Amino acid sequence: MNAIEEYINSGILEIYVLGMTSAEETAQVNEMAVKHIEIRKEIEEISKALEIDAAKKSVGPSETLKPFLMAVVDYTERLKGGEPMSFPPLLTKDSKVIDFEEWTRRADMVLPDDFENMYAKIIGYTPEATTAISWIKTHSPFEIHTIELERFLILEGSCDITIGNDVHSLKAGDFLAIPLHIGHSLVVTSDIPCKVILQRVAA
Repeated sequence: MNAIEEYINSGILEIYVLGMTSAEETAQVNEMAVKHIEIRKEIEEISKALEIDAAKKSVGPSETLKPFLMAVVDYTERLKGGEPMSFPPLLTKDSKVIDFEEWTRRADMVLPDDFENMYAKIIGYTPEATTAISWIKTHSPFEIHTIELERFLILEGSCDITIGNDVHSLKAGDFLAIPLHIGHSLVVTSDIPCKVILQRVAA
């Protein structure tokens, strides 16, 4: 192995690309890169590899973030406009679709034609729980909850909710509670959007 190969294999170039070399080391690498094309090429390759790795590991905002932020804005505006606060019941295994007719029959609780994949309308908020009517066209992304329990009551359509390694096939009238600290995701299995009562309860 020649001196250039030894220099490349020393790890100094990776440290240089990460911006962690000392002033003296940086000057040395710059000097070596000017003198040796092999050093310049290796620096370029390391930079490209780090960029690709960073892109693979980057995590964007959850798909659920925007629709639920918009739902909070909508709910706040409705309250400002005079809508009285309401208090839907907590979801349990004994909950029925009819328990939520007060909200599901309202003329303003409808799905807009131009919705993307998810849409929600909040129907009640307390420090203990946020309750919404939510529509899901195709899926909801993989999530893990650490501070709130998530509960579903299916109103229309059907879906498969995967919790860990278990798949739960749900249809109208079915209830499911998502435990803390276990990954879960949802896939719609009906031709129509899956319409649910979604409740997030403080753990």
